[in-house]
Amino acid sequence: MVAKTSFESRPCPIARSLDDVGEWWSILLLRDAFQGLTRFDQFQKSLEIAPNILTRRLNSLVERGLFEKRAYCERPLRHEYVLTAKARDFRPVLLSLLAWGNKHLAPEGPSLVVVDKADGRWAEPVLVDRQTGRELDGEGFTMATAPRATERMRQRYRFSSEGSGLPLIDNVDQSREEARGK
Repeated sequence: MVAKTSFESRPCPIARSLDDVGEWWSILLLRDAFQGLTRFDQFQKSLEIAPNILTRRLNSLVERGLFEKRAYCERPLRHEYVLTAKARDFRPVLLSLLAWGNKHLAPEGPSLVVVDKADGRWAEPVLVDRQTGRELDGEGFTMATAPRATERMRQRYRFSSEGSGLPLIDNVDQSREEARGK
């Protein structure tokens, strides 16, 4: 078996996030957990996954702080896997992935959608800036280095913004304060 590359020590939050949730079984387990599944047999039935692979994935999600393992039966000992706050913070990412898949990979139409529990209305997941409410797609936003960025990251993002017509932002905290008018 080929050893998996770890991005845990990389400074990029996207790369580090892939260490926690980048394996496809992990994302599908999170999807099922958000729908209320908590037990090994439920996950196995839903995903039709081999028990040894399921055990490894669940253990990894517990180690990474996305699931909490709790005993629900003493004899025989059985556990359930409960979403943590860290996992619940992943929900918007999962819903965005669902919307992206419906848009680009479902030419025949969606098979799974997000609905409002109150009225059953289809919802369209979008990512918006909390301060302005503006949608974060398109050319109006870019990634910029923050104070904890390494020099290598600064070089990468400096290069990628050259010629874009966008100002080079070296201090995101300063820019954030300026945007708030302080």
